[in-house]
Amino acid sequence: MLLRLPTTVSEARECLAEGAVPIGGATLLWAEWQRDGFPALAMSLRGVPEANVLGRGTLGAAVVLHRIDDRVPDVLRLAAASVGTGAVRRTATVGGNLVGSTLRCLLPAALVLEARASVLGPDGVRETELSEVTAKRPLLLGLRWREPVASAYRKLPADPGGRPPLTVSVALHADTSGRRLRVAVRDGYEVIDGDAPYGDAPGTALRTLRGTGLRALPEAAWDAVDEQVEAVLRAADDG
Repeated sequence: MLLRLPTTVSEARECLAEGAVPIGGATLLWAEWQRDGFPALAMSLRGVPEANVLGRGTLGAAVVLHRIDDRVPDVLRLAAASVGTGAVRRTATVGGNLVGSTLRCLLPAALVLEARASVLGPDGVRETELSEVTAKRPLLLGLRWREPVASAYRKLPADPGGRPPLTVSVALHADTSGRRLRVAVRDGYEVIDGDAPYGDAPGTALRTLRGTGLRALPEAAWDAVDEQVEAVLRAADDG
């Protein structure tokens, strides 16, 4: 296998045209390649500046998870910190988690941040929805979002080797139309989300959320949602 290390978006685009398979830390692909055979050509974005940004409102696809710190909202930072072990987080990348993983631990956090994805294709760089990233798996360059008022994340305990742990991501946004709560839950391998306007009554927002795509959640999951919504609202009031 030949590994290409482009240093510009143009070079990365040329690698794609040559059929290079994108890899990050290869933590997920390595076992698959050992079983099915290695590709002739692979490509890493670790030398492309646009894929390595880390700051307010932006996160590159080549950033390894252990680098994600308080420059990003709490919901995204805590989600990244909950992935695997320290050794995994030192090699696993944002792009690998969102595009290559079946668990997609960062996806609920990205959804509540209303993140948009920057992807590279044959026609160059474009911006798209996260739904396209998870469905079509294009080459992800990075994420961009508008900073929330406050956010929170929780991963519930789970039995080793059993069903993936349930996670809850919550963010409170504010714009000219008012304040809105966004909630995303990973239940097993499925990620579901919903949003509700938030005025001065948390109970009203929670009742509205129960009528969204989140309605089928078990009551234990709703207990966790309620707790994280309350945490976000407290953080917003303190701020």
